[in-house]
Amino acid sequence: MTPASPLAAGLGLSALRGATLAEVDAAAALQHRTDRKYLIPLDRARLLVDGLADSHHVLDLAGRRTTSYLSTYFDTERLGAWRAHVQRRRRRWKVRTRLYAEDGLCRVEVKTKDGRGATVKHALKAPTHAYGRLDDSAAEFIDDVLRRAAVPVTTAALSPAVEIRYVRAALADLDHGTRVTLDGALTCHHGERTAGLDPGHVLVETKGGTRPAPADRLLLRLGARPVSLSKYIVGQSLLTPGLPDNDVRRLARAHFTAEPPPAPLLERTPAA
Repeated sequence: MTPASPLAAGLGLSALRGATLAEVDAAAALQHRTDRKYLIPLDRARLLVDGLADSHHVLDLAGRRTTSYLSTYFDTERLGAWRAHVQRRRRRWKVRTRLYAEDGLCRVEVKTKDGRGATVKHALKAPTHAYGRLDDSAAEFIDDVLRRAAVPVTTAALSPAVEIRYVRAALADLDHGTRVTLDGALTCHHGERTAGLDPGHVLVETKGGTRPAPADRLLLRLGARPVSLSKYIVGQSLLTPGLPDNDVRRLARAHFTAEPPPAPLLERTPAA
């Protein structure tokens, strides 16, 4: 059996029933997704996991209950994606490559907004060695998605902006289609600069319908309140000198540090 990661041990994930990726994906397809995010102390996150144990399963990948994520975000020279989000423009977008480290799986992802203002994620599978760069097939995919979303940006104008690394546990209510992700060991990297989430905190995201899910109600009882927080916006806000002050930066300053304690990201060497 795969040894538990520090996050899995801290959250007490061994007490939950496991679920396969197919089961979790099937549950996610049951309803339109509404996301809510919370920044909470690790001990409160463990209480959340305990409170959901009767209704939720944890994603279990051959005995491994967390996955290390690496995400490189791309932006224009003038940080068009960052500014669109900070200024709450209607046509917001993000472009990234994502690596699921232990499994060596890579995807190119584009996030846009639909006519109702809901986030729509578009994804393209990519070879592992394509992580962190945009090749011709990725460029064709990205340009098509952005064009259909009426975003006046092409891949030719994009370059790597910030890398975000974290370890994630995923919980799912297989009967009702709601999910909860818990992210720890979160760090942001831009050139030689680095910032990290306080290791005593976890970023929790609930993914369900328009009405608050049981996880949201439990978080409310635990004293947590939803926050508006994007990992890329936080990373860019904290690590790029000269950007205007904003609500995200003020929130991040309370929970992030510019000198996170050194800790290995990967639990195993990524697959080739």
